[in-house]
Amino acid sequence: MLNDLVETILLIIAGLFPIINPPAAGFIVLSMVPHATAAERAELARRISLNSLIILLASLSIGAYVLSFFGISIPVLRVAGGLVIGFAGWNLLHASADEEREAEPNVASSAARIATLRAKAFYPLTLPITVGPGSIAVAIALGTGSPRGGLAPIHLVGVAIALAFLWASIYVCVRYAAYVERWLGPIGTQVAMRLFAFVLFCIGLQILWLGLAELIGSVHVK
Repeated sequence: MLNDLVETILLIIAGLFPIINPPAAGFIVLSMVPHATAAERAELARRISLNSLIILLASLSIGAYVLSFFGISIPVLRVAGGLVIGFAGWNLLHASADEEREAEPNVASSAARIATLRAKAFYPLTLPITVGPGSIAVAIALGTGSPRGGLAPIHLVGVAIALAFLWASIYVCVRYAAYVERWLGPIGTQVAMRLFAFVLFCIGLQILWLGLAELIGSVHVK
C-alpha cells in the first residue's frame, strides 16, 4: 500500500513539475508585473496557485472527456497553446525598459491596477504561463492511465499529496520571486528575465512543433 502511495506521488510530480517549472514561472510572473507591491504579489501567488491546482485537478479527472466533447485533440491543443506561449515569450523578450517604466503604477490608479492584476491572475499568468498546454496534456495522459488493479483510495490520496506539493511550489516561487530579484540586483534581474523570456519562447515553439508533428503524422497515416 505504501509503495502504491509513493509511486503515485512520484509519478505525478515527476511528470508535471519539470513542465510547470515553478521557479521559472515565478520569474516570468515577476517580469510581467514588475511593479506589484508585496501585498499584490501575495494575492497573485494565492490566485495563480489556486487556479493552477484547479486546472491540474480538472485535467487529471475530466480533461480527456472535455476535449472529446468539444472535438479537440491533444495535437491541436498543443498547437494553439504553443502559439500563445510563444507570443507571450516574444513580447517579454522584446519589452523595452521604457515600456516597463511607463507601466509603473501610481496612487491614483491603484484600484484599477488591482483589478487588472486580478484579471491577469488567470490569463495569462496561470494559463498558459504557469500551467500551459504541455502540463494539461501530461495531466490528461496521467489521468487516463489507470493502475493495473484499478483505482484505490490510496491512489487518490497520492494524487492529493502530489497536487498539494505542486500547489505549494507554485505559491512559494511566485510569492517570493521578488526576494530573489533583490539578491540578483537590477542588472542580474534583467538578464534572468530575458533568459526566462527566451526559454518561454522556445517552450512555445517546442509545444507548437510537437503538435504540428503529430498532426502531420496523422495525415500521412491516413
